Amino acid sequence: MSETNDGRNRVLWLSTVAFTLMFAVWLMFGILGKPISEEFGLSEVQLSWIVAAAALNGSLWRLPAGMVTDRIGGRKVMTFLLVATAVPAFLVSRADSYTMLLVLAFLVGFAGNAFSSGIAWNSAWQPREHQGFALGLFGAGNVGASVTKFIGPPLIAGTAGATYFGVIDGGWRLVPVVYAVLLLVMAALIWFGTPSQDRAPGTGQSLRQQVQPLRSMRVWRFSLYYVAVFGAYVALAAWLPTYYMDNFDVSLQSAALLTATYIFPASLLRPFGGHLSDRFGARRIMYWTFGGMLLVTGILMMPNGHIVISHPDGTQSEHLAYSIGLVPFAILVFLLGCAMGVGKAAVFKHIPEYFPDNVGAVGGLVGMLGGLGGFFLPPLFAYTKAWSGFPSSTFFVLFLLTLVCAVWMHWTVVHMLHQESPELARRLESPHDDRQSPGLAPAPTA
Repeated sequence: MSETNDGRNRVLWLSTVAFTLMFAVWLMFGILGKPISEEFGLSEVQLSWIVAAAALNGSLWRLPAGMVTDRIGGRKVMTFLLVATAVPAFLVSRADSYTMLLVLAFLVGFAGNAFSSGIAWNSAWQPREHQGFALGLFGAGNVGASVTKFIGPPLIAGTAGATYFGVIDGGWRLVPVVYAVLLLVMAALIWFGTPSQDRAPGTGQSLRQQVQPLRSMRVWRFSLYYVAVFGAYVALAAWLPTYYMDNFDVSLQSAALLTATYIFPASLLRPFGGHLSDRFGARRIMYWTFGGMLLVTGILMMPNGHIVISHPDGTQSEHLAYSIGLVPFAILVFLLGCAMGVGKAAVFKHIPEYFPDNVGAVGGLVGMLGGLGGFFLPPLFAYTKAWSGFPSSTFFVLFLLTLVCAVWMHWTVVHMLHQESPELARRLESPHDDRQSPGLAPAPTA
């Protein structure tokens, strides 16, 4: 038993560190974007496509990565992902055109697929009663998005114009080189530091058996939830530094630190969200999550300005002036991060509960579609701003996305409870989870 516990802990902690690093690499263009734009003369829309390209490749392979992990174990898959990402990460430092940057950003995005592999790997090792917390702790590796926010600006400023070993340029080009080295070191730690006798619950399953659960509408609904709490998180983490600089006239260093106040709660509260989901039920936590997100984005989407009324006598008057300063904006974005951090854990708490033998496939699909939200949203932010002229249209997009998720979830819960168990219409969790109500019939799951 002690060997099992030791192996379980090594898998959890080393996979979490590896995922943190991979996430930092995946979203490094959020900070590198500004100096890259200045060097190559890129527009805001062009930059948004670099960010989106990384998000796209970080999502496309999540389903197969999860399925392969179930078949051969996470040790092999995670090591491969680390090594495969190190090569394009280094080559980013040699980019000399927008096209090359776009291609390399896409290849670097391969790092994002570590999520579904790690989820499947930890699900295989962790006992069911602790899966919510364990998967939440692993998912807290999202905090890697803030790593570049902290080390990037001082590294860029302190090494600009320098050359190392005669071939490595300083400034923003040094950051991907540092990451490439760290990725290779981490690959060695995963390979030699985790149990060689890995767990692979899907070894005996056929491909058809692995993908069978993907026919369930529940899986696709969970995926949309994950677009709102994770895809939007990825998009906003990359978008916020530029948003702060353009709308509040702060430096790159300040913008990075302000963005970190959003990233930290959106990442570090994930274990807490898993604990809450273990205790109160994931569905109830999702209600809290969507309610908080709707409130915050509803405020943030309001554009600065006022209403001008023209009177019959030719005069004009201004009414309902509204503006939001830097501090209130940062506080609201912090609260948005809190809601997303808790919500991400709640979504994935559902998966091993409903699909215990297919966590890799289901988690891979949910992660893939959620990550694709990080691909579609940055260009959507840019185009809605260009169309409306309002920077706050970014949060209008997030408000609509969250509203669709909340309405679909509530309609499903209410419809199923009223149709099949009207006497349980006020309950949010299945009564078989409630030891106080042994005599009640099971409620339908949503």
